[in-house]
Amino acid sequence: MKKTRDWEKIIRNILFITLIFSIGYSIYKIATVPIIVNDPEIYTHVKSDYVLMLLQCMLGLVVMFLPLFLENKLKFDIPNHMTILYFIFLYCAIYLGEVRSFYYLVPHWDTVLHAFSGAMLGAFGYILVTELNESINTTVNLSPFFVALFAFSFALAVGAVWEIYEFLGDGLFGLNMQKYRLENGTLLIGREALKDTMKDLIIDTLSALAVVLIGYSSVKLKIKERTEEKKGETNANRQSNEILRRRQRSQLCRSNALRFQR
Repeated sequence: MKKTRDWEKIIRNILFITLIFSIGYSIYKIATVPIIVNDPEIYTHVKSDYVLMLLQCMLGLVVMFLPLFLENKLKFDIPNHMTILYFIFLYCAIYLGEVRSFYYLVPHWDTVLHAFSGAMLGAFGYILVTELNESINTTVNLSPFFVALFAFSFALAVGAVWEIYEFLGDGLFGLNMQKYRLENGTLLIGREALKDTMKDLIIDTLSALAVVLIGYSSVKLKIKERTEEKKGETNANRQSNEILRRRQRSQLCRSNALRFQR
């Protein structure tokens, strides 16, 4: 019998090895590259760029074990395909985005990742509240609207926390996570400096809203199907009861007729 490959474990191991090597590379670069560039016309990565790389890789190394923590400690069942998508997102955001500089080399790379993360968080929020809603230990049964509202709010809250993390990282360590500085070191001013943050929040909102609307429609459809099935079962029970009553009446009439003949 041919064994199926455990893609979740394979992708997790690839991500883990990639992050470990990236952490080593970042530490080496922090020790060797200059703090500032002497010639402003020739831009090259400086120490703060590799500090950001190291910080992101270390954070990725921690959060990649979040699905295992939820499943083993909190007994929360996460679909296998969602865990795989989560690992792929971390690989694209941290290794390709920061280590391989895709944020600068590939147009709209950051926008695509935020759309992906917003949709993924919306779906995860939906799965989270649906599982809690259907738990036998839960006495409150939320309507599909409030389930969708929770999922949408959950995605927006995580997106806002991420922007706070980027703001604090830029302020405390002199990083450039909010992209207020161009690759050549030019500082953006005014509305241009806010554009990246606001664009990220808008993309998070739209992608989460799209997934939540799809989930809401799916849940409403399932409820409608269940209602129709119950109606069908009720009608079938009524018909069977009516047939049973008719048989009982027929048997009663026959017994009465026999008594009368006697």
